[in-house]
Amino acid sequence: MKAAELYDTDFSEWSFRNAELLRSGQFDEADLEHIAEEIEDLGKSRRRVLESAVIQILMHLLKYEKQPAKRSRSWLASIAKQRVKIRRVVRESPSLRPQLPEMLTECYPDAVKVASIETGIATAEFPEVCPFTLEMLLDDEFPPT
Repeated sequence: MKAAELYDTDFSEWSFRNAELLRSGQFDEADLEHIAEEIEDLGKSRRRVLESAVIQILMHLLKYEKQPAKRSRSWLASIAKQRVKIRRVVRESPSLRPQLPEMLTECYPDAVKVASIETGIATAEFPEVCPFTLEMLLDDEFPPT
């Protein structure tokens, strides 16, 4: 079976076969179109990891502000974990760092939706525009405890 045919029938075998073909310089036999697609998807997945971490931090910061009586160490721990994740991804893929400000704006509405569900507070009660800066998002001393 040709390498390209394996893509839809046995992805694992497709991966190993194409890696072998590339390493041995048999580029004409390799499934270059799908390889290029998978490489692009890898880059997109790193961005999705960052977006997820940004949403989690924003959601917890919103809850932290709106529900001071319910503040917990678990919220702060979750924020800390997501900051670690962001730092690792940016260290491994520095080209994503300049995209963080845009992500903050793009992810804020999703964070509001999740915070609304978790708190029972209507989305209209949250600020329309993200009240947090990127610096705040990444600052280990924010929010002050």
